[in-house]
Amino acid sequence: MGPKCQKGEFAMETKRVLVNGAGGFIAGHMVKRLKAEGHWVRAVDLKPHEFAKPPADEFILGDLRDQQLVGDIVEGIDEVYQFAADMGGAGYIFTGEHDAQVMHNSATINLNTLHYGVKAGVKKFFYSSSACMYPEYNQLDPSNPKCSEDSAYPAAPDSEYGWEKLFSERLYLAHMRNCDVQVRIARFHNIFGPEGTWCGGREKAPAALCRKVAEAEDGGEIEIWGDGEQTRSFLYIDECTDGVRRLMDSECAEPLNIGSEEMVTINQLAWMIMDIAGKRLEIRHIPGPLGVRGRNSDNRLIAERLGWKPSRPLREGLTKTYAWISEQVRAARTAEVATIA
Repeated sequence: MGPKCQKGEFAMETKRVLVNGAGGFIAGHMVKRLKAEGHWVRAVDLKPHEFAKPPADEFILGDLRDQQLVGDIVEGIDEVYQFAADMGGAGYIFTGEHDAQVMHNSATINLNTLHYGVKAGVKKFFYSSSACMYPEYNQLDPSNPKCSEDSAYPAAPDSEYGWEKLFSERLYLAHMRNCDVQVRIARFHNIFGPEGTWCGGREKAPAALCRKVAEAEDGGEIEIWGDGEQTRSFLYIDECTDGVRRLMDSECAEPLNIGSEEMVTINQLAWMIMDIAGKRLEIRHIPGPLGVRGRNSDNRLIAERLGWKPSRPLREGLTKTYAWISEQVRAARTAEVATIA
């Protein structure tokens, strides 16, 4: 399996950090984590955060596809956390309608970040990859998917989003080999929690189902794409930021999964949310984009290298997430009533 990486504790040295994509869900939480550790943080995104105000020292509104902007924001930076991407849930990624812009936008951001970051003297980059880069042929059995880090090749992602993630992994690793910089790569497995997109078409399964359950009347029904027997694992956001920080402060230069091994079907996920909400609802299965049939994080390598594993059950994170999304639903309804009145 290769040499064990140095685990270490979080570095105490205060750094100047750039967080790309800080108007989004995971990066917004990462800004909070980095500031809590005492770092100076410059946050950048095309838009403000919709649900929170990340406590960055600077929050710059700008397009990371813009070479001039990226050349400016990397000046004076020690480490870059690159989360920015054109992304969304299955309703956005797997329809095929957004493939060109997903690949172009995300690849351009990564090319700019590395090129200008290296020129400015940035010494360390974190790149947020995705489990979507794993081969579809290893994820056809919902009961036994294979997502170990060494299963990435021969490559065959099921979406252009996954292909771009795989390309960008190689881009970062090539710069590490050729440009005297350090790179850390995490393959995220379905990160969820409060302050994330919960409506509009780009939300992921936990948020979408929390919204549907919150909107439904007891005894009613919700819709799920497909038969609901496709499997996934879901990792709460605080676990994710902990895993990322441990990875960044380690000596591990190989891509690692950051996810949960608590695999559930989408039907089971929906039933768990209904139970949390105290509602009895029927599920109506309808056609829709699905992604792979089964996916689960394989955490053997990150446990060996970093001694890390999730510490909380899925239900705990879902309880917090449902409470937040149900409040968003109530607020939206109140605003709608006020508008009509």
